[in-house]
Amino acid sequence: MDRPAVEVFHYKDKEQSSNLLLQLNRLRQENVLTDVLLCSDNTEIPCHRNVLVSSSPYFRAMFCHNFIERQQTRVDLKGVTSAILSSIIDYVYTGLISISLDIVLPLMQAASMFQYGRLFEACSSFLQEQLSPDNCLSMIRLSDIMHCNSLRDKAKEMAMKSFSDVSASEDLCELSLPELMGYLEDDGLCAEEEQVFETLVAWIHHDPLSRRGSVSDLFKKVRLRYLHPTYLFQFIANDPLIQSSTLCTELIESVRRLMFSVSTKCMEGTAVNFKPLWVAPRRYTYHDTLVVVGGRKNNEQTSREALVFDERSQRWQSLSKLPVRLYKASYVALHSVLYVIGGLTTSAKRCEVSTTVYTLSLKTNQWRTAEPMLKPRFAHQSISYLHFIFVLGGLGPDRQLTDSVERYNSMFNQWESMAPMPEAVLHPAVAATNQRIYMFGGEDAMQNPVRIIQVRSCLLLLSSSVDPFTPTRSLIISPITSAPTLQVYHISRNMWSKMENRTVKNVSAPAVAMDEKIYIIGGYTRRMIAYDTKANRFIKCANLKERRMHHSATVLNNKLYVTGGRYINGHDVIEDSDTFECYDVKTDTWTSKGTLPYKLFDHGSLTLTCVSQTWAKS
Repeated sequence: MDRPAVEVFHYKDKEQSSNLLLQLNRLRQENVLTDVLLCSDNTEIPCHRNVLVSSSPYFRAMFCHNFIERQQTRVDLKGVTSAILSSIIDYVYTGLISISLDIVLPLMQAASMFQYGRLFEACSSFLQEQLSPDNCLSMIRLSDIMHCNSLRDKAKEMAMKSFSDVSASEDLCELSLPELMGYLEDDGLCAEEEQVFETLVAWIHHDPLSRRGSVSDLFKKVRLRYLHPTYLFQFIANDPLIQSSTLCTELIESVRRLMFSVSTKCMEGTAVNFKPLWVAPRRYTYHDTLVVVGGRKNNEQTSREALVFDERSQRWQSLSKLPVRLYKASYVALHSVLYVIGGLTTSAKRCEVSTTVYTLSLKTNQWRTAEPMLKPRFAHQSISYLHFIFVLGGLGPDRQLTDSVERYNSMFNQWESMAPMPEAVLHPAVAATNQRIYMFGGEDAMQNPVRIIQVRSCLLLLSSSVDPFTPTRSLIISPITSAPTLQVYHISRNMWSKMENRTVKNVSAPAVAMDEKIYIIGGYTRRMIAYDTKANRFIKCANLKERRMHHSATVLNNKLYVTGGRYINGHDVIEDSDTFECYDVKTDTWTSKGTLPYKLFDHGSLTLTCVSQTWAKS
């Protein structure tokens, strides 16, 4: 009979290596079998050659090749103190070492010299933990001296992310021109363009005699297209340093022509070398974020709330509250600033139609007042285009429907009257693209008379049969008569045109422009249609889940987002909504993004561009 196969048992003693190292260290401390003395600062440290050779390529080369140290029993080591050498030998025999600010630099230098790579990286990790905006530029210089890529990468990352703080440090003024250029031209620089300009000015003023000649090269790194016009034309253009450079003044004039022009040939007549600068993209540290503001909250009173959606956490965060409660104000974004325009104040003592304009920047998270409108109004529409804000129609102090149009010029901080609308309507869908403002439908005051009711000792004009100050759970929707009209405003000519179109049937529906199409979402209907401005035709899109009105919409990252509003349920009862939905143009599909923190309608949904989550720090 065959004998059974013998099983093989593979045994591994997990403690063998650590015990062996422990015994070797004990032999070293007792000076048993040591065969070399490492010397520094008149201090002798007995060691075993085989341990040193096994631990480091440096000592392997020293003791295994034809170097004089191979024959010596006493080796003098230059460039390292006895304390650092002793710490390194302890590390070799135990794997343990204490790293502190007092010794990290000489220890790192010695680890590099003796080729202890893991100890070198441990020192790098320690220094990375000490990084701050105040010292990251110094750390970059140190990493270059030490040839430490891991430290350099981490310090450079901090310098890019915290550039606003770094730019205030003294180290920045010590950068060479190529180093500063490298930062300012980097798409990953986390700074507003205003900060980029102020940084280059501070760098030049640190040594004006030798650096003044670099102003034009540095100024080209500022992405002028994304500067606020007021800052560019009132501050930068009048800076003596910029005025001293012919190229800089030519670049500013090119921007001025582009921003003032509303014609399709706006690139003509600009400086040839400016065109690549004009089309430079935003730095990718900029990101668009969705903001919801104002409106009616939980079917109660008008809301002062402002919310921002944090895409990373998929949560809503609160911003500073509006200074006052406003009924049917309009909301628009321009130059990364949120504008809340006009409206009806709804305090307990009185109701007043307002001309006030409130602004909010995510950078400061503080509300301010801007230049007021020429005429008080509420239930109006606002739209931004280029550096303008257009305010269209609405209701005035006499509660009468108006066809008047105003334009705010952000470059001069001025309002001016423009050509009136051909037909005054309430709650149309409004969007701007390709040098034109398109106004779809709305409520025709002639066909659907406006009514005035007394509520809380205040005259409030309502444009439908639904009272917005009354709970709506039991209300039944009545027919809304829309104006089947498409009105188009030609911005460059200050002229309106008008056409009848039976496809236009919306009331209280938002509209957004995307890829030369205008999407009209709902409006007492489930329909969403896209208007192709080039082909002058309407395209049917995927329907909403319910008949929706008084909601708001915006475009974020090439997708359409719809928030809140009111909907009509299966029993024709009006309900308030807290929905937060996204429409993908490519797939023609709707998906839910969760809910708002509360039910909301007649509010604003806008897209603001910011560099960092400054509102979270406020």
